[in-house]
This record gives sequence, structure tokens and C-alpha cells, in this order.
Amino acid sequence: MVRPRDPSKTLHVDRVLSAVETGRDAARSSIAASWMRSYKQHQLAPDAIQGRRCETSELAERQDRAGRLMRIAAPTMDRLFATLQLAGCSIVLCDADGVILKTRQRDGDAVDFGKAGLNTGADWSERSQGTNGIGTCIAEQRAATILRDQHFHADKIGMSCFGVPVFDSHGRLQAVLDVSTCRDGLDPALGALIGRAVQDAAVQMESDYFCDEYADLRIIHGLQADGSAPRLLAVDAYDLVVGATRSARRHYGLPLGSDLNPVPAADLLGDAQDRGVGLEGAERRELKRALARAGGNMSAAARALGVSRATLYRRASK
Repeated sequence: MVRPRDPSKTLHVDRVLSAVETGRDAARSSIAASWMRSYKQHQLAPDAIQGRRCETSELAERQDRAGRLMRIAAPTMDRLFATLQLAGCSIVLCDADGVILKTRQRDGDAVDFGKAGLNTGADWSERSQGTNGIGTCIAEQRAATILRDQHFHADKIGMSCFGVPVFDSHGRLQAVLDVSTCRDGLDPALGALIGRAVQDAAVQMESDYFCDEYADLRIIHGLQADGSAPRLLAVDAYDLVVGATRSARRHYGLPLGSDLNPVPAADLLGDAQDRGVGLEGAERRELKRALARAGGNMSAAARALGVSRATLYRRASK
């Protein structure tokens, strides 16, 4: 069944169909490429009723699998909502399949978002909804801003969406954080503010999740640009890197999507030569640690290392 369309929706449908039939802009425009996927690959129509909603049991199972992330993400979602609620924004956390797990909305805006389908349990993947901030973010594995008539479906052209991916400790996509607004005339300055706010919130969620998973290890923060994905390394008691965020894996050439084979932190951080390698380098580092812990007291350091004071002096002199 095809819904009755107002003139603006009719114009949008014609524009989308023209773009996908010619295919000229798909190589130059990510929006046109997403429209093409929606139409050709997922066989959707810009004027047809679309969307899937999970059954209660399926939603409960998905929320249970994402329980740890939802718990860790909740404070960040609350802060983001407190910042953007007066702008009429909906805060949405989806799983890697695009199913909405949790929302934050003002009661006064709930009707508009309900009509748009931004409800818990709704499937917002591209295969279900076509081009949108959540589904296109998943399809392209990067942040996606979809403004009003950039959506594939004509019924979604009254909404603007800002979706940002959240990756797990193996570098795999585990969620999308999305901010959407149904208000007319989104000011470019407000749009920029929303985009930066959701990006910062997603970075915080990814960092918090990683630090929670490796809470018993030392976390090293690598250098990164403001607002970019966190470059975090989890280092064990032997100075071996045993965990890394997606951004850190890509920066340091570590594999994505799997557990790490332990790597010396000094090798990744580029200071192996300064620290020294081999048994003598390891012994030198251990002696320095023991002396630091003992406050420079040679007798106390020797006792901690289980050697005599004379042996410690000899090894230190060497």
C-alpha cells in the first residue's frame, strides 16, 4: 500500500527515484550511494510504508545482551539529554543491528518522535528504513548526519538525525548513539552543536566501556585529536599491551575484531630504544622500580628484590 503524499513528499520521491535510476551521483555523494543501497540492495521504495518493530521477547533479549553497555552509557545519555532536550531532541541508543534499545525524550516531543518511529524496539537499519542517521552510520561504520530530505523515505523528511558509532574493545561496532530532531528550520549553528555533542558523548561511552572492561589493568591514553575516537591501551603488570580500542588498533597497526597477542608497550609507544631491550634492560628497569618504591633506600630495595645489599650495589654499578 502507498500512502497519500503531500506535494513536498511527492517531489522528494521523484528526486530519489531519479537519483537511483541514473546512478550518476552515487560515486560522489554518500547520500546518493545510500539511496542506491536502499533501492537496489534492500529493494525499498521511497513512498512505501516501511519499518520493523521487535517483539517484546526479542527486544528483551537484545537489551540483555547489551546490558553492560546500557549501564555504562546511561550517565552519558542523561548528560547529553540534559544539554539538548530544550532543542527538541531525542537521544537514542541502538545495537549494532539498528534496533533501538533505549531512548531519552521530553514528553512534549514524544508524539512527534512516535509518529516518526523513534520508539524502543524499532529497527532503524538501512535494510528496514533506508537512508537515516542510524542505519547509514552502521552501513558505513562512521558518523552519519542525515538532514531532512536526505532521508530515503518520504515520511522521514521532517526529521534530522546525527548518528555516531560506538565500538567495543575488539574494534567491532557494538552500538550507535543517535540524536534526532523533528523541528523545522534546523539552524546550522545548532546542527554543528548537536553533531559535536553526540560525537563527544559517543567517545565518552567507548572510553568508559573500555576502561570498565579492563578495570584491573593500567590504561594508557595515546595522543588523539580533540573529539576523535579514544586511543586507549590496556597494559598488564608486565608492561604488555593486552587490549586496545579501535582507534588505537588502527593507529598502532594492531588487528581489528580479535583478541590481541600481547605486545610490549614500549614497542608500540616508540620508546623501546630509550628503555633498553634484552635482559640487561629488563634488569635495569626492575632495579629502578625497586629503588623508587623504597625511596632510594638501598637496603630496603635489596630486601624487596630478595638479594643482598652487596649484590644490589654490584648490579646497580653495572
